Amino acid sequence: MIRKGFTGLLAPIALLLAATNVPAAAAPRQEPAAAPRQEPAAATLPGPVYATVTDKSAKLSLQTFGRPDGKDMVFRISGAVYANVEGNSLDPALRHGQKLFNLEGYNIRRLYRAPDTNQLYQLSREIVFYTDPADPHRVLREWKNPVDGRTYPVVPINNDTVNFGPFPITSSYVGPPLQQLHDETVWTSDIPVRTNLGATLGERFGLVGGVYAAQEMFDFSVDRREVAARTGPGVPAGAMKTKISWARTSPWAPFMCLPETDVRGQLTYHARSWSLDSYAKVEPWLRAEVEARYPLYKAAPAAPGPSENSWTSFYNKQLGKGATTWAAWCAANGRA
Repeated sequence: MIRKGFTGLLAPIALLLAATNVPAAAAPRQEPAAAPRQEPAAATLPGPVYATVTDKSAKLSLQTFGRPDGKDMVFRISGAVYANVEGNSLDPALRHGQKLFNLEGYNIRRLYRAPDTNQLYQLSREIVFYTDPADPHRVLREWKNPVDGRTYPVVPINNDTVNFGPFPITSSYVGPPLQQLHDETVWTSDIPVRTNLGATLGERFGLVGGVYAAQEMFDFSVDRREVAARTGPGVPAGAMKTKISWARTSPWAPFMCLPETDVRGQLTYHARSWSLDSYAKVEPWLRAEVEARYPLYKAAPAAPGPSENSWTSFYNKQLGKGATTWAAWCAANGRA
């Protein structure tokens, strides 16, 4: 799922523990219940620091990190995932350009100030479901791998947490370059990702050299009326009306059990995102799925902590932080 500008969306996926006897995936994963949300302490509210910013671009970009009033906001995510296969080498089992999944979910985030300082954090969680390629509202529980013929449990993107910071905010803080396109003010964030998981986790996930390499690309857009309303003096209320286009090219998702070393190809994610004032604004069908299975994702984190991406999340939750291997998980969970 959006890293600096968005979710790590998008970024970046997760799952649960397995021991020496790796459990099959019959039962859905149950997240711990979310604690009741309490109002942020006054010393952690970002508003007083935000109010010192004078640069227009800085004000806009900070409002994509979170609401200046410190309350939760949501970036709703909707898109699709395609097979990107060099030379169409997996055809007819898996052809280049084939739509594999729809993608539906959100990143929930807030701006947090280290108490009584000018240091801000973006704190977030993201939950994004792989859904039926013909029906975006039908969450997939399993997926048949057309290469090996086995059926695997589908693991949603569930990163707890995705944090950024601290970054110091002063009156000289500036944002990214802006471009005016008709009535829209736009800016971009393109992030090349390269992480040696073999070295850091001791788990190679079938990746070439054990290295996760991806490209995350974001376009942010705010219309001129919203820009005018949100860049004046003071602390704006609510979430800024923002639209985002997100694309990611990355290796096969871990639950697909396709080793990059043996199966040439990648995934291309293409999604749109838009801001919502709060979790309550998320559609009922999506809230019902979250509340039944992943209630932790009803709220942003209350304080800074370690971050996850799709692969470390899978390692932490599905592989029990190394209690089992990715290959063993695939062997135990794949059904002929």
